Amino acid sequence: MKNMYGYARVSTKEQKEDRQLLALSEMRLPKGNIYVDKQSGKDFERPMYKRLMKRLKEDDLLYIKSIDRLGRNYEEILEQWRVLTREKKVDIVVLDMPLLDTRRGKDLMGTFLSDIVLQVLSFVAENERKNIRERQQEGIEAARLRGVKFGRPLKPLPDNFGQLSQKWMAGEISGKRAADLCGMPLTSFRRRSRESSGEVG
Repeated sequence: MKNMYGYARVSTKEQKEDRQLLALSEMRLPKGNIYVDKQSGKDFERPMYKRLMKRLKEDDLLYIKSIDRLGRNYEEILEQWRVLTREKKVDIVVLDMPLLDTRRGKDLMGTFLSDIVLQVLSFVAENERKNIRERQQEGIEAARLRGVKFGRPLKPLPDNFGQLSQKWMAGEISGKRAADLCGMPLTSFRRRSRESSGEVG
């Protein structure tokens, strides 16, 4: 008797997998047969996915919500699809794409069409990922040009900073002593002193 499984993945621990789990629950899968990973899809080194692979047997059925949950690297997705369908001999159903249902069209033409759709979708998923990265980089660059500062905001300087900074710059006090009196790390004291005096580097 074939067993039914579900696999869900989110890229970070902060992201929620609720939508994927809701879609999988509609397939009436046993709760213990749903595997969830919370990490990037850049490769298949994922603990829950590995555990799932050990359980999958010939003629079992695997549900995933969308092709990019399986992975986002074009070649890796195709290779993993091949392992699942040809070596493990399990069926896969991609809920967001009814054409990707290996239970249908087991003949040569059906397999051929499924492979074409898979290749196109894998390419689209990877391409979209690249586009997102490029758009993020363009957005960051545009923000920098507008003067937006990235990173943590600088801590306010202590009241005695200006006086101690001048003494250090004049060689009247050591940097370590001045930094200690300001309650600052030495590297931060030196950097902020140089910045406030207009020095670069």
